Amino acid sequence: MKTLVTLLLLSLPFAGTALAADSDEIVVYKSPTCGCCTGWVEYLEKNGFKVQTHNTNQLNEVKAKLGLTDGRLMSCHTAVVDGYVVEGHVPVDDIKRLLSERPNIVGITAPGMPQLSPGMHSEIPKGYDVLSFDADGRTEVYSSY
Repeated sequence: MKTLVTLLLLSLPFAGTALAADSDEIVVYKSPTCGCCTGWVEYLEKNGFKVQTHNTNQLNEVKAKLGLTDGRLMSCHTAVVDGYVVEGHVPVDDIKRLLSERPNIVGITAPGMPQLSPGMHSEIPKGYDVLSFDADGRTEVYSSY
């Protein structure tokens, strides 16, 4: 799966940039005007990630190329870390778990914009689920807060 996501990344407008190959490097695609996306990037940096940010008005195209096509799983920003898609306001503990366990999935998502999530109104997640999703569209609860 990591190879597929890497190949898809190469077809994005930012193909000449880093592909988040190391587990502490994350590439974030976000709207240029979204404050909560900026808040999530700052939260990642505060928690030890090296973040490369790309502001774009073509987020839906980025999501589709990365295999995130189900609108129920989408949020306001999309990231790639070590070949995995991380969608929305996912807590760093879930990202670290993903990188440690390396499941055979496309990625993880915090659908929508959970109010008590990192980047929104709380660095301590509360009241929402993080889901995993695979290439066949199957989802499972990854973490509950």
